[in-house]
Amino acid sequence: MKEKKKRTTTTPKNVPREERRILWFDEISITDIPLVGGKNASLGEMYSKLTKKGVTVPNGFAVTSKAYWEFLAHKDLKKKLKTTLKDLDVNDIKNLKKTGKAVRALLLGAPMPKEISTEVSRAYKELAKKTGHKKLSVAVRSSATAEDLPDASFAGQQETYLNVCGEQDVLDAVKKCIASLFTDRAMSYREGHGFDHLSIALSVTVQEMVRSDTGASGVMFTMDTESGFQGVSLVTSAYGLGEYVVQGKVVPDQFYVFKDGLQRGKKAVISRTLGSKQVKLIYGKTKGVKQARVSQKERNKFAITDNEVIQLATWGAQIEAHYKKPQDIEWAKDGETGKLYIVQARPETVKARSSHAVIENYELKQEGKVLLTGTAVGQKIGAGKVRVIEKREEMKSFKKGEILVTRITDPDWEPIMRIASAIVTEQGGKTSHAAIVSRELGVPCIVGAKGARKLLKNGSEVTVSCAKGDEGVVYKGILPFEVKRTELDNIPDTKTGIMMNVGDPDHAFALSFLPNDGIGLARQEFIFSNFIRIHPQALLQYNTLKDKVAKKKIREMTLGYKDKSEYCVSRLAEGIGRLGASMYPKPVILRLSDFKTNEYRTLIGGKEFEPEEQNPMIGWRGASRYYSDEYKEAFGLECKAIKRAREEWGLDNIIVMVPFCRTPEEGEKVLKTMESF
Repeated sequence: MKEKKKRTTTTPKNVPREERRILWFDEISITDIPLVGGKNASLGEMYSKLTKKGVTVPNGFAVTSKAYWEFLAHKDLKKKLKTTLKDLDVNDIKNLKKTGKAVRALLLGAPMPKEISTEVSRAYKELAKKTGHKKLSVAVRSSATAEDLPDASFAGQQETYLNVCGEQDVLDAVKKCIASLFTDRAMSYREGHGFDHLSIALSVTVQEMVRSDTGASGVMFTMDTESGFQGVSLVTSAYGLGEYVVQGKVVPDQFYVFKDGLQRGKKAVISRTLGSKQVKLIYGKTKGVKQARVSQKERNKFAITDNEVIQLATWGAQIEAHYKKPQDIEWAKDGETGKLYIVQARPETVKARSSHAVIENYELKQEGKVLLTGTAVGQKIGAGKVRVIEKREEMKSFKKGEILVTRITDPDWEPIMRIASAIVTEQGGKTSHAAIVSRELGVPCIVGAKGARKLLKNGSEVTVSCAKGDEGVVYKGILPFEVKRTELDNIPDTKTGIMMNVGDPDHAFALSFLPNDGIGLARQEFIFSNFIRIHPQALLQYNTLKDKVAKKKIREMTLGYKDKSEYCVSRLAEGIGRLGASMYPKPVILRLSDFKTNEYRTLIGGKEFEPEEQNPMIGWRGASRYYSDEYKEAFGLECKAIKRAREEWGLDNIIVMVPFCRTPEEGEKVLKTMESF
């Protein structure tokens, strides 16, 4: 990534900008979308304005829309395209495939004008010199002139070519990018959104590759993708090149960063979820890319560190502040240098423009047999007959209203995704293609649902629910559900402050849009029973635990944590952190865990530590438990979790409530015990 020489302009400077076939990133701004497309305009804007502020963007250049129109004018190509597109019917999948194939063949078979090929070759050589590489690897990406506009999401509709080396390969990749403006999914999208096929031009990005094949990469949203809550940033990460995260071929790691705490210099990573990251995309031996397996050791740890998450979130906040709207950002980490880079940024196009004046709540009227679970996308419910699609050729059998079940989706699948009642994929995370498109379409979707293609049989009736928080559930049968719509504009203001009861941290971000004055009661025992599920003393005394079944479960559940007690502190702090961040700076009153002895016994390993009481309601619970010698150390884990959320992450709106405090003296003993931690 070392740049040796100052660039000399490829085209003479006296040529008007709109006539230039090549523009370098440092010559481009966000106003240049008609000339270089959304992707290039954003890259140029960041390279020109934000590198000075420390945001690192790999250098490159754009092949402009001027070159595209010249290519179409050459040998009457545009006229031939118009004739071929005349009978296009995107609702007829056979017709769509046939027309798309014919249009792409025309483009790939057409000769490129010499003026264009000469300038692209010259610019590539100049970029290689500038970066100090004799044979430079570049990423060649499409940048449509209507792409990434605030009201149009062309997510992944045109192609990307990675690890492209040498002048001829770059020229071939540029032409393939132009042809990809007419993929089946791109044509279907344009028809559906009223874009004329021959009024949209394509620009092409040629950008120095970051060696993330030996490092890591991922996607960052400067908001919560499911609720639209803008108080956090979501960062995903996996090993290797970023295409697998975007395409949903891996289940990535996932981090939430509390933005207000970040601005105050806090290391506010308030949530971490370890992804399976089973495979990665790496460089081929000579060119191109190939798939490789990820070792179990690497899979069991996060692909990037907390400090790197903080660095990315800081850049995300700078990019968001510059554009004044939430952003969808792709990043990469160079495995050879350890440096982080931003390789793409565009406006988030779904939740940012959603109205929060109307709240829709989907609610199952009854629950059935659970067939499988995964990560929920959105909060809706869908039901219908299962249609397992193994490969693209089978898409023509898909009928409107069916449940699409597959391994992963890519942009070719969008025509059938639009008519599905729900979508279930075995791979992918919240920033995968399936998640982004289903969110945009308003179709309930579950990603990362392992074994879905085996467990869900063709023709069987199922209900797909994303209405229970982060976990999506597929139930057997068609279950009744209802949708409640609440128009917030019609709710009158009250003179009395209204605080909410919130138990589930997974729902907190969505609930933040309701009119409220904070959380009046957050029950910490809910986090214990749903996020931790293990008795705190069983974690502290794991080595002497007698129950072998409980011991095996605890070992499996605490994989990836430095010790057993850290599992409790970390998971508890993350649950508390979500509640605190969702309302910040409004108060969140957190009630310390108030399980009764019979409830503690139901936690994994709990039977070894809890007495059997005749009347647990008035037994060993609340304040008297916290300061007792038998439980004090376990109570310390709760204190450490609250301290982490308040002090390390900056969530000073969290207020502790001590339950079942019988006397003022008991209250004093609890406070002294808390001080000791």
